[in-house]
Amino acid sequence: MAKINKTDILIELKDYLLISMGIMCYAMGWAAFLLPYQITTGGVTGISAIIYYATGVQIEITYFIINAFLLTIALKILGPKFSLKTMYGIFSLTFFLWLFQHVIGKMQILGPGQDFMACVIGASLCGLGLGMVFVNNGSTGGTDIIAAIVHKYRDVTFGRMILYCDIVIITSCYFVFYDWKRVVFGFTTLIIISYVLDLIVNSARQSVQFFIFSKHYEEIAERIIQDTHRGVTILDGTGWYSKSPVKVVVVLAKKSQSIEIFRLVKDIDPNAFVSQSSVIGVYGEGFDPLKGK
Repeated sequence: MAKINKTDILIELKDYLLISMGIMCYAMGWAAFLLPYQITTGGVTGISAIIYYATGVQIEITYFIINAFLLTIALKILGPKFSLKTMYGIFSLTFFLWLFQHVIGKMQILGPGQDFMACVIGASLCGLGLGMVFVNNGSTGGTDIIAAIVHKYRDVTFGRMILYCDIVIITSCYFVFYDWKRVVFGFTTLIIISYVLDLIVNSARQSVQFFIFSKHYEEIAERIIQDTHRGVTILDGTGWYSKSPVKVVVVLAKKSQSIEIFRLVKDIDPNAFVSQSSVIGVYGEGFDPLKGK
């Protein structure tokens, strides 16, 4: 039986906490700004919003039914590849959409006629929320599931398939309002969400490289592995001035972990020599997946 690591549990709890905060932010963007001003966008939430505008059926009901249907099909076609975090994301977003919609109702917080500002603020909140969810390895299901199913049988990338779905969903809102302005607002919302989402995800994924020169390299390497869960490589070197052999600790880590690494190095060896540099991309286990065909 695998031993339960306390640090791993804390990391998982942190992930779920941040995913919950991101989902709350996303649900708030919809309930407080997009729905009262009858603005839609892509994804299953966008489909649910269009159905809500047309029939009055609450958005959280349609959202949950569609995702439950998609998950059932996906489990049969793709197998049990969807993580617990995806299920958690779907259930928690259903709850928060219900909660915020019942608290806020149809009240237009910014006042009547403020459709564009509601579009900008609502989309920014949605992008921020989705960014927090994705950075912490979460998911809200929806068109991600459709893209995965189609990708299995057709040579279409995930990104392109999701884009196609969003275009169809947003354009279809014309048949509810018969107003192209709503379609334009929908695409504007999609662009803002995508921009903010990329900003959050790319910022969180920035990586740095450390070269650490210290006589206490073994202790530093062990602490880095234990405290940051990052791999360490020890290189052999020679100090050309002293002609004496040296050990170099090489670490690739997230930019957000830089301060933690500096602190633990200082605690162990205040006289250590540390070089930090930014890297354009890091691919492999613990970072982004390898690119290429």
